[in-house]
Amino acid sequence: MEPPPTSNPDNTDRERSALVALALAVVATVVLYVVPFGYYMAYPLVLISTFVHEMGHGLAGILVGARFDEFVMYSDASGSARISGGTGRLASAFIAAGGLVGPSVAAALLFGLCTRTNLARIGLWAVGIVALVSCLWVVGNVFSWIFVGSLGALAVFLAIKAKPRVAQWALAFLAVQLTLSVYSRADYLFTSVAQTATGQAPSDVAVISDALFLPYWFWGGICAALSLVVLGAGLSIFWRRARTPGVR
Repeated sequence: MEPPPTSNPDNTDRERSALVALALAVVATVVLYVVPFGYYMAYPLVLISTFVHEMGHGLAGILVGARFDEFVMYSDASGSARISGGTGRLASAFIAAGGLVGPSVAAALLFGLCTRTNLARIGLWAVGIVALVSCLWVVGNVFSWIFVGSLGALAVFLAIKAKPRVAQWALAFLAVQLTLSVYSRADYLFTSVAQTATGQAPSDVAVISDALFLPYWFWGGICAALSLVVLGAGLSIFWRRARTPGVR
């Protein structure tokens, strides 16, 4: 008789590594929001979602042939992006939606990368390079430059110096924060007005409504549903890759 099949220790270890990284990221996130003064420690994480939101607008603009001129962030975690050259109602709606679904798309990509320690390091390099290049390219105020530059420098430092498991946990933690921002800031999907440090302006869903048809809350629901689908796909990829043989 042939001996029963046994699990590959390397595969089991890799699966455990990815799942433990995700579990620790979730636990760390919960701790930040329940410990005294945890809000202040979590404040930079809110700014990360603003950064990804504004970059989502800019990258969507580039995809439709517009020019991403700059973006700014403020200490109240609000921000805005200036995009020129885009023409047409569909382009305007697509650019507005790019910021709304940007965090979920980024989270899904990071979930896919944090399933392997080597891919997690590549993911940190990508985050660092995007942040640092944006500082030279489109950051439009000092506050944004300081925060985005610090984020980029930290990501590059972790990519170079962190142990493989630490790099994996760091990327999983970032993915969890972007996932959380999809829910914690979901009220923005159902308002016609955006309140920023410089005053009120039409919200992104109001821009979509003006460019196309139907009320703003309808487009808020569409963007919310799309974000859930994208996040679900990212978590599905995470689960499959965490349990599939491959190079760590």
